[in-house]
Amino acid sequence: MNAEATRESYGKALAEIGSNKEVVVVDGDLSSSTKTALFAKKFPDRFIDVGVMEQSLFGIAAGLAYSGKTVFASTFAAFTTRAVDQIRFIAHDNLNVKIVATHGGLTNGPDGWTHHSIEDLAIMRALPNMAVVVPADAVETKKVIAEASLVQGPWYVRLSRIPTPVVLDEGYVFKLGRGAVLEDGLDVTIIAAGNTVAMALDAAKALKEKGIEAAVINMSSLKPIDESMILKYAKATGAIVTAEEHNIHGGLGAAVAEVVSNSYPLPIEMVGINDRWGPSGDTSELWRLFSLTPESIVKAAEKAIAKKGTRT
Repeated sequence: MNAEATRESYGKALAEIGSNKEVVVVDGDLSSSTKTALFAKKFPDRFIDVGVMEQSLFGIAAGLAYSGKTVFASTFAAFTTRAVDQIRFIAHDNLNVKIVATHGGLTNGPDGWTHHSIEDLAIMRALPNMAVVVPADAVETKKVIAEASLVQGPWYVRLSRIPTPVVLDEGYVFKLGRGAVLEDGLDVTIIAAGNTVAMALDAAKALKEKGIEAAVINMSSLKPIDESMILKYAKATGAIVTAEEHNIHGGLGAAVAEVVSNSYPLPIEMVGINDRWGPSGDTSELWRLFSLTPESIVKAAEKAIAKKGTRT
């Protein structure tokens, strides 16, 4: 399976949409890592590096948006939340700023907990007007960036540092607020976003060998979330597993639980970071430490299925 870091795809996508002269890119002294350097090289007159000043980064992005520009503002995901105050103004005024944060989740592993981002999705989901998107792979990232450049309003897009398996084909169509069914099944539904989508597909294969048919949904749009699809598969399978590279509090699992809790309560198992900080280490080692693996998703699916018969 081919693999490419979603941040790499972001850089390429920016360079493509840069032909639109209303697009401006702002970065916080990390353009070689966020890959906004590709835009800077091609369109230097519309690229601003503000240095290591995240509050200024998003303040400047807001000012550019007030002047009518379509602004892409980038830094690491862990550094983005340093500027929540400025981002609140962006969200409140519904400004056309696309916050594209790279090195999301645990993918900045060796740099330790200060560079891990396990709370960003919860924070961004809580801001009114803010769209929240976590692309599954490089293909979807390009589609997301192209769509974001055409849709007015603030977006938070979280990308990965490390290569991510490419699970979607070039014909894939991204639409904000819509999930995508990658595998169908009637026994359990696995809902994932970002790096965990490939894990979910691997888990579905392992479950199939055990005679369990798992549906796999790529829920890249966390906000707005595809409520109709979640409820459809909740009723069809009667059990849900969520998988996310984020604290289970406030992330994808919480978003899915919010949808089903009032309309169709059912067993939900959440695979994610269980409310703790991570040490320094290779990303794959950290995933194993936090049980972010296909094997963990398989166990969660079996547990959720076993609970189906206990509903009263």
